[in-house]
Amino acid sequence: MSTLNISEGMISSFILIGIPGLEHIHIWISIPICLMYVTAALGNCTILFIIKTEPSLHEPMYYFLSMLAISDMGLSFSSLPTMLRIFLFNSPGISPNACFAQEFFIHGFTDMESSVLLIMSFDRFLAIRNPLRYSSILTNARVTQLGLVLAIKSILLVLPLPFILKRLIYCKKRLLSHSYCLHQDVMKLACSDNRVNFIYGFFVALCMMSDFVFIVISYMLILKTVLGIASHGERLKALNTCVSHICAVLIFYVPIITLAAMHRFAKHKSPLAMIIIADVFLMVPPLMNPIVYCVKTRQIREKILGRLGLK
Repeated sequence: MSTLNISEGMISSFILIGIPGLEHIHIWISIPICLMYVTAALGNCTILFIIKTEPSLHEPMYYFLSMLAISDMGLSFSSLPTMLRIFLFNSPGISPNACFAQEFFIHGFTDMESSVLLIMSFDRFLAIRNPLRYSSILTNARVTQLGLVLAIKSILLVLPLPFILKRLIYCKKRLLSHSYCLHQDVMKLACSDNRVNFIYGFFVALCMMSDFVFIVISYMLILKTVLGIASHGERLKALNTCVSHICAVLIFYVPIITLAAMHRFAKHKSPLAMIIIADVFLMVPPLMNPIVYCVKTRQIREKILGRLGLK
């Protein structure tokens, strides 16, 4: 017997979509998608390996970078199965339980990445505001505790999502709007009252956007502190330590804010644009974050080049 509530017929699967109108070239689109996933995995694994094996990088900033790399890998691997099934094997069907599990991991790792970016902004503020007390405030034990708190918070925050989806009644509508399962996308298919899903989903989104607000506040405080530094060279040096993190924040939040703005304000939304931006949100941060940190962080760049025998 189906574990889903049903009203008309049995809902045995949901249907995901690739890129509408380009179904005939999905097999070719799968090539750059696979390359992006492989590059993202190699980049984040390299970051984790270098930080783990280099004692000089055993500092709070790099531990937080490790957490970001883990979140990126989790985000990549959460969407990978359905993306490959659609574009490589032309198999868009997904069982309800698998769909609910996927949306749990996608939302969980998304919230985790948002939280890590917030903690990294506090880390940069503390390093610039109180450099002499930085190492005594952010000890390795406290960084570990922060990491555990972030992971537990993200799990508990999104844990109700699959259960409140499962309680809904699904009729004959099965077509989703993306190449992977999202809570707000699945709940729209229900023909029963989904107010609880809407309210809790809004609460989860509000938590993530509050992270962004606090990141902005952190950088306002950082800017205020930097402007109080007398030396122009020291100002640039302090701001340069934040460039990688600012890039990571923009890469992560710009697609989210763009999607939210299109949903709210666009009168004639392009389904193709919405799908591409949603795919960019899941695929680009895990791909670009390792590249940005390798290029802009001298210590990591030097360690990687040293392992490759290059100077």
